[in-house]
Amino acid sequence: MQYQSIEYTDLFSCIKIASTENENAIETHALIELSLKSYTNCQIQFDLIEKSLLRLSQSEMLENASVVWKRYFVSDAINQSGLIKKETDVAVSVVQQAPLNGNKVAMFVYFVSEVSVEKTAFCLKVKRPDYEHLFHTQMYERRGDVVAQTGSVFDTYSRSLQENGCTLKDNAIRTWIYVQDVDVQYAGMVTARNNHFSGEGLTKDTHFIASTGIEGRYIYPEVLMLMEAYAINGIKEEQIKYLLGSSHLNPTTEYGVAFERATAVDYGDRRHVYISGTASINNKGEVVYPCDIEKQIERTLENINVLLAEADTGMEDVGQMIVYLRDTADYQIVREYFENNLVEIPKVIVWAPVCRPGWLIEIECIAIKKISNPEFRKF
Repeated sequence: MQYQSIEYTDLFSCIKIASTENENAIETHALIELSLKSYTNCQIQFDLIEKSLLRLSQSEMLENASVVWKRYFVSDAINQSGLIKKETDVAVSVVQQAPLNGNKVAMFVYFVSEVSVEKTAFCLKVKRPDYEHLFHTQMYERRGDVVAQTGSVFDTYSRSLQENGCTLKDNAIRTWIYVQDVDVQYAGMVTARNNHFSGEGLTKDTHFIASTGIEGRYIYPEVLMLMEAYAINGIKEEQIKYLLGSSHLNPTTEYGVAFERATAVDYGDRRHVYISGTASINNKGEVVYPCDIEKQIERTLENINVLLAEADTGMEDVGQMIVYLRDTADYQIVREYFENNLVEIPKVIVWAPVCRPGWLIEIECIAIKKISNPEFRKF
């Protein structure tokens, strides 16, 4: 992975970039944050973020690349929803998970070179010669309790996959599920997801899907859960490996939830690894180092390293990282830790309580490694 930092001083922005170098297609992850807190006006902050993205997109390094996915982390989704740029050819995610650097908005952007795109209601199809990459964003239901909303959202997602020649079991790679008031509503979301998965043939004897289930709000206050998802049309079963990390982690089914710890996808020229939301846990499913943020950071990263190693990858291959904190008072410690470790990786630290109160921190990431496997078609 090639890392780079850019500052646009006139736009008060700092951009961390991670890119692969591959002749078939270049992938770039970029985190855009504001470097000064002088402008507290929402409109100004969102304008600065968008202008920074535009300048980055027009730079020589991204000459043949297209923005395919934008994720906004915002501090007040209801009031800031009108400031989100409307897009016709980009997957847009919006979640209220306040950036803890003191600003109102941060943005992760994913660029891919040499693509064509087609957008429908919730889905952006990113077309390459041999695969279609399906990004579903802002899937929600406004009626009913969290069980009903979760069931409705998964029904919608499964129908959309079928309309695109895919199934949840064979093609879905990663989900992100944001739950309002996670301490109360998470159990209901889990129940509905388990029921839907069972009906689709996703069980402990088959496989589940890499996922993050975390606190997050949407632009409508009655939305109790919001989902994003990534699937691949054209992928084969033998290209997908589910990572266990058994020395450090236990199967999620042992505490009643249905997701994979991590998933690796092999193409002919690269390997993608999707690490689910990972916390300070041991292989018995117990919270490790309760009330100790510093030790929880270290154990969480140790768990992630075990999962990455299982896919023959490492932190040097990580293209983006999201760090979720339960207690905003821990931000200074966590920020200082990352200022001294893993400095180059694009990462954002946001406020988002984890699904189990004892976990003070959760981290997810995406890694990309160059490989050569003639059995599979290239990315």
